[in-house]
This record gives sequence, C-alpha cells and structure tokens, in this order.
Amino acid sequence: MAKQKKYAIETADLNLWYGDFQALFDVNLNIKEGRITSLIGPSGCGKTTFLRATNRIIERLGYVRTTGSIHVLGHNILAPEVEIVQVRKNVGMVFQRPNPLPLSIRDNVLFGLRLHKNGGKKITRAEEDRVVEEALKTVLLWDKTKDRLGQLATQLSLEEQQKLCIARLLPVKPKVLLMDEPCSALDPKSTSAVEELIWTLRGQYTILIVTHNMAQARRASEECIFMLHGKVVEHTNTGSMFVSPKQPETADYIEGRYG
Repeated sequence: MAKQKKYAIETADLNLWYGDFQALFDVNLNIKEGRITSLIGPSGCGKTTFLRATNRIIERLGYVRTTGSIHVLGHNILAPEVEIVQVRKNVGMVFQRPNPLPLSIRDNVLFGLRLHKNGGKKITRAEEDRVVEEALKTVLLWDKTKDRLGQLATQLSLEEQQKLCIARLLPVKPKVLLMDEPCSALDPKSTSAVEELIWTLRGQYTILIVTHNMAQARRASEECIFMLHGKVVEHTNTGSMFVSPKQPETADYIEGRYG
C-alpha cells in the first residue's frame, strides 16, 4: 500500500514577477494533505497570486515569470513536460463571485467530466445521473435542486451558485481545492452555509482558502498562513496564530493595526 503523502502542496524558493514587479519572494510552504488552510494578509500581499500560481491559471497573463518550484501531490507542476490541463484537473479553483455556466444545473455539474472525456471512457446516462446526484449531495444542494436539474444555473441564488461551482469541480476528482474569497459576494447567512460546506469537505480534499475575513479564517480553517509584501511571515495552527502569534507583524495585522 502506497504511503500517504504528508504534504499536498510544497513550494521551494518560489518567486513570481508581473513584468518588472515582483509579487512573491522566496515562498517556502508545506501545506498538509486533507486539511483546510487559510491565507490571510492585507490587499496586495500576494495571497491570490500564490493561489493562482498553484494551478497555473496565472499563466493566462502573458507577462508572468516564475522561478523556484511548486510541487502538488509530489509533482513539480512548473516542469516543462507537465500538461496544464492535467494540473487543473487535480487542482480545482473557486472564485470570489460565483461563475456558473449559462447551462442547466445538470450540465454545469457534468461540464468538467465531459471536457476531460472521463478518461476516454464513454459515460452512460445512468452514470451521469449518479455523478450529478453524488456531486450535488456532497455540496448539500441535492434536496433543493433534484426536481429542477434542467433549470438554468444562473437562476439559482448566489449561495446555491457558489455551491454549484464547487460541485462542478468534484466529478473529475480533484485532490486540491483552491478558494479565492469564496464568500465575498454572499450575505452572512449564505456565508455560514458555504463555510459549513467547506468544513464537511475537510479530509476528502486539501483546501486552500484566501480570505480577508479574520473571523472566517478562524472559524473555517485548521492552519493559517499570514503573508505580507509577497513574503510568508508565519504559518501555523489557526488557533495558535490568533491566540499567540509568533511574529509582531502577524499580531499587528490580526489586531487591526494595519491592513
């Protein structure tokens, strides 16, 4: 039996530039497999840049350059022979504002599976039904949507749309879920519902969540990373960081003295 990897994401001396502007400086992180890790820090500190580098979506900008390495599940995703499509299959991304496709709820859930051709195997209608039900049950949406799967996904509430965007990732069986301010467009009740969902996914996936909400980071993550000016200042257990941060810059940020 293969030994379980200790870390899902490992970076070594990761530097990243937008043109001449350096956004990340020698980032060295080991993010544990199966845990929820939050990324906090003031705007412009490199949180979202790091997140988007981790599934290489940042390369859509033609003026980005990186050095160092990012290993996901033991593979250096920056290696020239690595296929970006495979990286994004294993590393799913949820954005600040829900972005359901202008298709039915059912077709949204099946989109990724069809895009990746289910590993080359033909999938039957019965199998599609099973995949849709399983994904929607996982994100706590099945009971609300099972009788209207043909409805346009854009007609769902924002909370339901964000849950659907998570469900859309699951059929291709990603190992890592990246979430960039997933609750920023939601009201408090919907935020609570999405946080509850994130917590239910703990252990099944490695989740890395960017948030400006200190209370959310404290509630919804097991480990926390504080970044400042493109550098990692502190990475520790979430409870420890909020109760007794080791670095003065971390304490200043958590206590609202800047940022």
